[in-house]
Amino acid sequence: MSAHAMILDGIDGDRTWRLKDYVARGGYAVLKKILAEKTPPEAIIAELKASGMRGRGGAGFPTGLKWSFMPRAFPGDKYLACNSDEGEPGTFKDRDILRYNPHAVIEGMIIGAYVMGCARGYNYIHGEIFEIYQRFEAALEEARAANLLGQRILGSGFSFELFAHHGYGAYVCGEETALLESIEGKKGQPRFKPPFPAAFGLYGKPTTINNTETFASVPFLLRMGGEAFLALGKPNNGGAKIFSVSGHVTRPGNYEITLGTPFFELLQMAGGMRAGRRLKAVIPGGSSAPVLPADTMMACTMDYDSIAKAGSMLGSGAVIVMDETTCMVRALERLSYFYHEESCGQCTPCREGTGWLYRVVHRIEHGLGRVEDLDLLRSVAGNISGRTICALGDAAAGPVLSFLKHFEDEFVYHIENKKCLVPPSLQDTGSQIPVYVSQSC
Repeated sequence: MSAHAMILDGIDGDRTWRLKDYVARGGYAVLKKILAEKTPPEAIIAELKASGMRGRGGAGFPTGLKWSFMPRAFPGDKYLACNSDEGEPGTFKDRDILRYNPHAVIEGMIIGAYVMGCARGYNYIHGEIFEIYQRFEAALEEARAANLLGQRILGSGFSFELFAHHGYGAYVCGEETALLESIEGKKGQPRFKPPFPAAFGLYGKPTTINNTETFASVPFLLRMGGEAFLALGKPNNGGAKIFSVSGHVTRPGNYEITLGTPFFELLQMAGGMRAGRRLKAVIPGGSSAPVLPADTMMACTMDYDSIAKAGSMLGSGAVIVMDETTCMVRALERLSYFYHEESCGQCTPCREGTGWLYRVVHRIEHGLGRVEDLDLLRSVAGNISGRTICALGDAAAGPVLSFLKHFEDEFVYHIENKKCLVPPSLQDTGSQIPVYVSQSC
């Protein structure tokens, strides 16, 4: 955590998730001011746009612009949804926000509902973190008891109800339209777009969906003002962001830093490389982001534009650090297995292609690779990318292409020598996955 921490500021004490602790940190002051002064929604959107804040869930879409898409004059119901379905390997920031600072999310969602004219909202929480769901439910009860939720909030003319919705661990429900399908009680599969949720979302009504960290950032942003928030980061990359650092570092964890901070500074905050090992590669934005070799990553700053220029993406801010003990073939095998298992099966290129990718990488790792497998991997990945309803297909293909781009020599070594380039004495075996040997593809 840096000196510019906002969401994580002050949550290292005892029971910091309680309403009274959040209020003691200045919580709900912005909401109370907005309701007391009847701040025009347009003024709040203007602050969001001035802040340069981009969505913290992965896509990085400007938050103020997204909020402006909601048709406030729509005569029927409008909905607000928070995407807390955090299921991608390497991501663990949203669950800590909900665990230690749930009222920041609640306040941000209430403000969002006020701006967009929504009377009802849902927080979709990942199914494998049930204790976090319970923590958020408790926070909702505190907020209702204090008249921060429900009818005529704090004596104003504004009413809003917020509910927690418990998922069941499907990674694909992190895609916003699959999330909406799940809330409606249907199978969690992505919808065709257009129409987009702002026009046809939950129950066919206009809906705005933002990430947990995005909503939690709103009260802090409005408290300091859009221009001041922007000044914390850099142009087009306003404010601070939480990065989940995992892998071969001394102190894995969540670190809130200003956008534009050099990567090596973030690495130092995480205690540097474990056991004095050398950095080999980094996946900077969750497992679906293209991998970058050490020298490229060390020249990057932690913001959307710098990472994109380097050939990857900031994504959710999940930084997976790999040292010299990492077998890149085995690392890709692990990732490919995940996407194969998590494909919802709706689109043929993803349903069939992710299985091909996993099986081919698997056989290379287990000494059965063929020279033509490298071209086969590129071909299959290319036939998945851009040919699916949602981005899961691209998420599966991207790592394959980037691993081959930067570490093809390791794949060639596996094929030619039937063993790993990294000496067995150095290998980090990590988690095990089922052995599946096939020559059928």
